[in-house]
Amino acid sequence: MADTQLTAEQEAQAQRIAEIISQNMQGEALRIARLLVSKPDAELFGKKEFELRDRVHEIGVKAFETGLGERKKGGTTGRA
Repeated sequence: MADTQLTAEQEAQAQRIAEIISQNMQGEALRIARLLVSKPDAELFGKKEFELRDRVHEIGVKAFETGLGERKKGGTTGRA
């Protein structure tokens, strides 16, 4: 993915959102690591593979929710 050109204000907002996402992911990253080391290689596929995939998808959902929640809320400028 290519870097996106942002204004200074957008970059500041992106940095703030990235920090929040990073803080939220620390606990999930540890849960994923524990899952990976808890089973022998032969048992990482199948059920555990899908559990890991679900956890990674949850990280994406949380990141998306954070991004939406941190955006400035704006009202409509015209008639609804």
